[in-house]
Amino acid sequence: MTTPSAEKPLLYEELAAQLRGMIGNGTLRAGERIPSVRRMARQRRVSISTVLQAYGVLENERAIEARPQSGYFVRPRGWNRPEEPGMSRPAPKPTSVHVSELSLQVMRLMEMTHDPNAVKFGAALPCPEWLPSAALNRMMAAAGRRRSDGGTGYEIVPGSQALRVQIARRALENGTALSADDVIVTCGGTEALYLCLRAVAQAGDTIAIESPSYFGVLTCIESLGMKALEIPTHPRDGVSLEALAFALESQPVKACVFVPNFHNPLGCCTSDEHKRQLAEMLARREIPLIEDDTYGEIAFSPYRPKTVKSFDRNGLVLLCGSFSKTLAPGYRVGWAAPGRFREKVTHLKMVSSLGNATLPELAIADYLATGGYEHHLRKLRKLYAEQTTLLTRAIGEHFPEGTRVTRPAGGQVLWVELPESIDAMELFYRALERNISIAPGPIFSPKQKYRNFIRLNAGVSWNERTEAALVELGRMMRA
Repeated sequence: MTTPSAEKPLLYEELAAQLRGMIGNGTLRAGERIPSVRRMARQRRVSISTVLQAYGVLENERAIEARPQSGYFVRPRGWNRPEEPGMSRPAPKPTSVHVSELSLQVMRLMEMTHDPNAVKFGAALPCPEWLPSAALNRMMAAAGRRRSDGGTGYEIVPGSQALRVQIARRALENGTALSADDVIVTCGGTEALYLCLRAVAQAGDTIAIESPSYFGVLTCIESLGMKALEIPTHPRDGVSLEALAFALESQPVKACVFVPNFHNPLGCCTSDEHKRQLAEMLARREIPLIEDDTYGEIAFSPYRPKTVKSFDRNGLVLLCGSFSKTLAPGYRVGWAAPGRFREKVTHLKMVSSLGNATLPELAIADYLATGGYEHHLRKLRKLYAEQTTLLTRAIGEHFPEGTRVTRPAGGQVLWVELPESIDAMELFYRALERNISIAPGPIFSPKQKYRNFIRLNAGVSWNERTEAALVELGRMMRA
């Protein structure tokens, strides 16, 4: 009589063993989606129950995991996550900004976004395949048909009423009470920041910023002839309130520009209590805060965080946002809710560009009104979370010993501290020769510091080519 141990494995056991082997040899990598139950059943010509049994075995072994409404994924195996960078330590005095000489390098990053053969870790843009381009295009065409002028007429300041209504409604998600009249639509988020800076300060004034800080903010400050005062910032907790309080007492700070939610490039998200204290600290001194919430929607958790604006009782917070990171970078649709500075920002927008392109505003307004945005955001947040994990793991495997990486809870970028012997600018140029773009640390500093730091964009499709580029970056660093 044949014993059970000698019997031929059952179909589900065979399938589980095959998948187990593919995970073990790296064919199926950590974080990757495996075929759906129905697709696997068709491919292997087995029943759905057989596949479910096989997947159940692998789930019990913690080799794969089921994610609601997404399918099955290979679980990350044990690995040594790189340490985090520490609190930044900038000089405690205002300084002139000198980043314009690096603008050619930044333009090179942007140019590479159009190169299909490039691996694009440099510019912080979403993968085009992740965006609802077809739906937006249909809505833009429909909007043009509805308009008597075909969408060729001016959409003057403050912008489309329909879009401003939708922005005000979405503000409830972050605890902010806005009306459509509070909102001014701008040509992208950068114009919103620029107009708000002009509304609250002038040439020679000192602007408090996080350190490191987004290149676009630095270029705005430099072009307006203002000075920057860098405030120490932690990659997990955000700007130091203690350091900020000391700076406000000792320096003539005219305004602040901060990114409390998923900072670029650190990825930090400050707590609600931190935001409340920040709002109260600035209100006591009548100092405006320009709050950049461009990445606020890209939380890795199901719920987006509150804004500092939600704690503002004096109209001193000028909230800025954009749809460039979640919907359509090329539509150039941003917005500002400038509080008590609304009239001034409206005037500055009128004299600088009068208004924006009509059809992109209407298309985004329709997309938000139909409810498609929430569904899209749920998928996008999962993609960014998965890509960030995969990118962090690859950095730990392929970059030199001593490399440190931030651990963001949202957004789309990683701030990477390299060993001090590595020069980010030299690495930037060498990577370009290999058709790989990275963002070098000096572009995030008024004085071009952070020479051994780089920022990497997680908004890229993960494939063999992507990982090969990270292997190549590691090789160049060791060389």
